[in-house]
Amino acid sequence: MAQTQKAVGRNGKRTNGRSASSRPSVKTYNNYIGGEWVPSAGGEIFENINPADTRDVVGRFALSTEDDINRAVDAAATAAAHWRRTPAPRRAEILFRVGEILIRNKSQYAAEMTREMGKVLKETGGDVQEAIDCTYFAAGEGRRLHGFTTPAEMPDKFAMCVRQPVGLCGLITPWNFPMAIPSWKLLPALICGNTVVIKPAEDTPLSTVNLVEACAEAGVPAGVVNLVTGYGEAVGAPLVKHKDVRLISFTGSTETGRTVAAGCAERNAIPALEMGGKNVQIVMDDADIDLAIEGAVWGAFGTTGQRCTATSRIVVHKKVYRQFTKKLIERAEGLRIGNGADPKTDVGPVINADAVHKIMGYIEIGEREDGAKLALGGKRLTRGEHARGFFIEPTVFTDVAPEMRIAQEEIFGPVTAVIPADSLDQAVEIANGVRYGLSAAIYTRDVNRAFHAMNEMYTGIFYINSATIGAEVHLPFGGTKATGNGHREAGTQVLDIFTEWKSVYIDYSGRLQRAQIDQAEPQ
Repeated sequence: MAQTQKAVGRNGKRTNGRSASSRPSVKTYNNYIGGEWVPSAGGEIFENINPADTRDVVGRFALSTEDDINRAVDAAATAAAHWRRTPAPRRAEILFRVGEILIRNKSQYAAEMTREMGKVLKETGGDVQEAIDCTYFAAGEGRRLHGFTTPAEMPDKFAMCVRQPVGLCGLITPWNFPMAIPSWKLLPALICGNTVVIKPAEDTPLSTVNLVEACAEAGVPAGVVNLVTGYGEAVGAPLVKHKDVRLISFTGSTETGRTVAAGCAERNAIPALEMGGKNVQIVMDDADIDLAIEGAVWGAFGTTGQRCTATSRIVVHKKVYRQFTKKLIERAEGLRIGNGADPKTDVGPVINADAVHKIMGYIEIGEREDGAKLALGGKRLTRGEHARGFFIEPTVFTDVAPEMRIAQEEIFGPVTAVIPADSLDQAVEIANGVRYGLSAAIYTRDVNRAFHAMNEMYTGIFYINSATIGAEVHLPFGGTKATGNGHREAGTQVLDIFTEWKSVYIDYSGRLQRAQIDQAEPQ
């Protein structure tokens, strides 16, 4: 790194370049454009900070601008024709090699992800494993990418439809699953024959750099995958607005997703949006309570509650309400909070200071809402091993009413609200009574109740006797209402994001046949 580079901290404030470069152990990572690792056009960098210990600088990354986006889009456009014409089975062979590289480096990537994102090692290992699973699943589609044939309505005529790549895709990914979610977008886009520019979250760029490095090592041609790091307004917005980017695949907040959708609409580009959630676990009076407790604790406090599928509401039948809440509080109270690199840690930090401010603000709202009780937690930890990080206690509100803000709005932290219900129908009504529709779960031993809830819940994902988190890559992932705009990631359904349909008609009659105008007589 040159002495003249300027370093920018997570809060966006520039620090002295010479001082930043005086710590040579901190590595600088560049953008990946046209097959080369290159600094930002302006030569500036920003720091990636460990949320468990803000003294720890994970790395320095290119602070990019619209100029860098333009360079990356040009590189992707140049590579598009060759990659599109590469047979899909050949593209698949490259992706299989990506999977092998991810397996080889899984422990390293998991450790680095814990350092930059904060979640515990077992979870970051799962994040990398999900990328591995997605790689092999997407590569397997290289020998399918199914279209279909169908009878034509005229004699001596053949009809079929095939998939074709959308074109140049912009991928904007969040910080909470910094390798898994980029893999959900990047690998299906590649197997379908698209070229991409990916913009990772500024809080967790290293994990996406590692994924892109694996693609480069595996032999993905220059320009097919391009990576530009930086902040949303400076990098994300120009990517959304670029006239040559045909599709934007975005995962993040509902508010930002609407901005992305509006930007795409202005130039008739395609938005594929995966946004917020306010997920619910229903616990019926016949449930295995201990199992339901395990699901609730994992769903509410896994990844420190920083999942779009996190269990932020628990609707419990009144017959078991006291028993359930007592056990939930006891179980959550025993969770160990600390640095995710420590194997004894159950709950790591939240991602940054802004997240602390938002989450603590919602805890204050919950304390002010009439009737809700703060039964556990509610504090930021600032002493001892927690002094240098963004740690918040697992927090449980009980006696919450469905209309309260803590029961309606996405908090995205280790906070859950327990709501009593008189019946299954009331529980389902409460569960559906939010603007989101991503994930839901029910705990019951009654198959009739389970199927009734499955049918009545308006969510994209539904679990029976399991937590609201834990999606698998071969099933479609996404939600209803304000959670998204109808697209689904993962599963074969993701192919409908990154391909467009082409209908093909082959007339071998030797004469003009005018479809519906001519009366086709049976032969």
